[in-house]
Amino acid sequence: MKKRVLCLGLVLALFTAALAGCGGTKNVSWKVTCPWAPSGVAAMVSQQAATKSTSYSDSITLVAEAIKGDAATVNTWIADTKANDPELVFVGEGLLSITSILDPAKLQFGYEDFVFVENLYSSIFVLSADAGLGINSIDDLEAYARSAGEISVATNGAVGSEAFLAASLFGAMGAGDKLKLTPYESAAEAAQAVARGETQFAVSHQSQILETYQQGGVTVVCAFDEKAVENGPFAGVEGVGSKGYPYFRNRCFVMARAGTDDKSVAELKELYGKILADQEVADWLHDTMLLEVDTMTVADVEAHIDNVKNIVNQYKDIVTG
Repeated sequence: MKKRVLCLGLVLALFTAALAGCGGTKNVSWKVTCPWAPSGVAAMVSQQAATKSTSYSDSITLVAEAIKGDAATVNTWIADTKANDPELVFVGEGLLSITSILDPAKLQFGYEDFVFVENLYSSIFVLSADAGLGINSIDDLEAYARSAGEISVATNGAVGSEAFLAASLFGAMGAGDKLKLTPYESAAEAAQAVARGETQFAVSHQSQILETYQQGGVTVVCAFDEKAVENGPFAGVEGVGSKGYPYFRNRCFVMARAGTDDKSVAELKELYGKILADQEVADWLHDTMLLEVDTMTVADVEAHIDNVKNIVNQYKDIVTG
């Protein structure tokens, strides 16, 4: 009898171990919603991160989803998502610093409704000029701003990041009253407008003006950053910050719902950190997308949001007319 009891105990122990072995670590799929153009920069980077996620985690899989929308998409996400739901969403200065000031009624959320996970990338915007103007530096641009009648700049939308960068630069030069912002339906379309002769200048991501630049249709005058561009085809292009002009980078914050437990947030941040440190991903970001790996802290995020808010408050009259 004693022998039989021992055998049963051994069988139960083996069965329990087998169950634990079969179950393993539970794999959770986190859906990452990009509330912007499905073919845009953020959506492409998110898909790249999702593809790499299984290489760096046995417990978390990132699933990229892009939806054409903006504030309304994030409003719905906030309404439908609770703390600890396996859901992530992108937000950036467009919503948190621009829309929150110009059209707060459009937002049914605030920064306090999110918990920061990681910054997916940073994009340094550049100002391009019609090659026929012969503007190749900030000094050239300052001289042109003093003598020009009207200054037309193509931007993605009427009140987006690009519009405020243009307004802050020419406004700080004392030429805000000459500025005519010409909005386009997409960033790529705005980037090409200057080469088509529709505007004198354009503000765009570096990748969106590259082909036109290589064809000789435009010059790239300056970058909206603290110092000169360090990498890629525009290396050496002056940063407006070196001349004391305001600037900000375009950033894409991965956010979870407020209240999500610290352990999950830390695991997600660690995973994104590994993905962004992957050499293949870093090379793709730098060489193909002309973006920067720029991991951030909560303090960095809040400083970025406040900087953009200050620029919006100072130059909103130029943008909104």
